[in-house]
Amino acid sequence: MKLEVYADRMSQPSRAVIIFCKVNGIDYTELKVDISKREHLTPKFAEINPMKQLPAIAHGKFKLFESHSILIYLACAFPGVADHWYPADHFKRSTIHSVLYWHHSNLRRAADTYVTNTTILPALGHPSNQQAVAEAEKLLFSSLSKIESFWLKGDGPFLLGWNQPSIADLSLVCELMQLEVLDEKDCDRLLGPYKKVQQWIKHTRNATSPHFDNVHKILMKVKEKLKNKPLMEANHGCARDIEKRLRSRI
Repeated sequence: MKLEVYADRMSQPSRAVIIFCKVNGIDYTELKVDISKREHLTPKFAEINPMKQLPAIAHGKFKLFESHSILIYLACAFPGVADHWYPADHFKRSTIHSVLYWHHSNLRRAADTYVTNTTILPALGHPSNQQAVAEAEKLLFSSLSKIESFWLKGDGPFLLGWNQPSIADLSLVCELMQLEVLDEKDCDRLLGPYKKVQQWIKHTRNATSPHFDNVHKILMKVKEKLKNKPLMEANHGCARDIEKRLRSRI
């Protein structure tokens, strides 16, 4: 039975799952669910994921959603996956879980809110929530500081001081890649103080090359559109499409 991955590459967790499959040689079919066309809200997709969010997978009769759960399943279900992604050692697995649980309530929430309110809404001619920006920036700096000082503590270049990446590295770095759509000065202001974080991103990118860059091409295209042509001045249909894509997935 062949794995089916329901994804949209503008989604950070979708990208993490796709990159993981490619890096580990997992035979899969990528089925695009276009959120800009509200395909994730259709009754057909609800049969795959009743929560109507991406990514999701189907492996025979088995269906699963939530990217962290999907990554864990893939690491366990496919024998060709290297042990370092999700070690058999229960102690190491538990530490990966701690990173993943922390991610959802810290880094993900911060990056999502910050990018939406500082870049996407203004580009569309909508007012941003400055209180939300201030709170998100504070949480984002706190999250980056915690990664720098705690999660990257140790001799290895990856999270938890490991010498090889785990599913946690892939998940968190794909999250941080969303900051690429920000103004370059703002992105540098946020990431500049965190040298270990910057090196960790590079290490994770290199460890998953060439798939990392290939899967992130769609994000780079959006960055260029934001940089070269304000959405509110663009073709109305195009602007509307990008708005749905970014606000739904970031």
